[in-house]
Amino acid sequence: MIKTCIIGASGYAGAELSALVHRHSQFELAALYVSTNSADAGKSLGTIHPQFFNTIDLPLLPIDEDNLSALSESFDLIFLATPHEASHKWMNELCGKKAVIMDLSGAFRIKDKHKFAEYYGFEHHADKLLADAVYGLADWHQEQISNANLVAVPGCYPTASLTALKPLQQNALIDSTHFPIINAVSGVSGAGRKASLNSSFTEVSLQAYGVLGHRHQPEIADYLGTDVIFTPHLGNFKRGILATITVKTAANVSEQQITDAFQQAYQGNPIVRLRNSWPKIDDVAGTPYCDLFWKLDPKTGYLVVVSAIDNLLKGAASQAIQCANLRFGFESHMGLVN
Repeated sequence: MIKTCIIGASGYAGAELSALVHRHSQFELAALYVSTNSADAGKSLGTIHPQFFNTIDLPLLPIDEDNLSALSESFDLIFLATPHEASHKWMNELCGKKAVIMDLSGAFRIKDKHKFAEYYGFEHHADKLLADAVYGLADWHQEQISNANLVAVPGCYPTASLTALKPLQQNALIDSTHFPIINAVSGVSGAGRKASLNSSFTEVSLQAYGVLGHRHQPEIADYLGTDVIFTPHLGNFKRGILATITVKTAANVSEQQITDAFQQAYQGNPIVRLRNSWPKIDDVAGTPYCDLFWKLDPKTGYLVVVSAIDNLLKGAASQAIQCANLRFGFESHMGLVN
């Protein structure tokens, strides 16, 4: 068994991750941690998240920031479901020891330090770790992940967007003179568990935010290999992401070429489901799947692709499990689908 702990276990993604590790046949959920000043310290996970009451009895332990090196020697696998600042601050002490690190924050996704500072609001000071970190887009970067000791698990919006766009980009089906346009709507759980007026369920309607400046835009562009126009929206539902993506295809691209690109990319992959109708949030909420469907207008060459995921699972916790599976030599979908 692979001895595992989760730091940041009381948040929405951390709790989902705890449940997935708890049910996994090869991972042992040995400890759960929260920040030292967390109001959740000392409570059980089931007290904070009643859906896990009487199933995960582990207490939420306050992390000892002065003892991170020893912590990393005590486990085979550590998941960080922590704020970007915490992951950045702690990573030097955690890395290079026994544990493989899966970081669900954005601290090690963007390789350009200047771009990182612009979008995240603080300077990056872990140059070597930033260079060594592998981007954990689990359905695309299998070989790199399998050899990595630090995996930067992608954000939820980039996961939905890249899963839809990479088969097209890899097969040169996108007109390079037109940026793909991504309009994506997320449920309020994407804003995290901490109370905020902006993400309060009774205050949220349907609204765009972070327009032409959201931190996931450079992440999508970097790992797609082309600029995009990305507009996120907040919807008044709990969980899930629906991304509607408009692409100008290259000259003379046929519907069959598009279908072939998606089938070749995801054939035999039980996580990515190529649908025969437009997906919706209810199809994927509470699951590890990414559902895709598309339609080409042959007269104009414009293609619309719709991608649906659960932001807490495929957009966070279950993709982190996919990465851990790959790193330890298991099938990517182990513990996620039968």
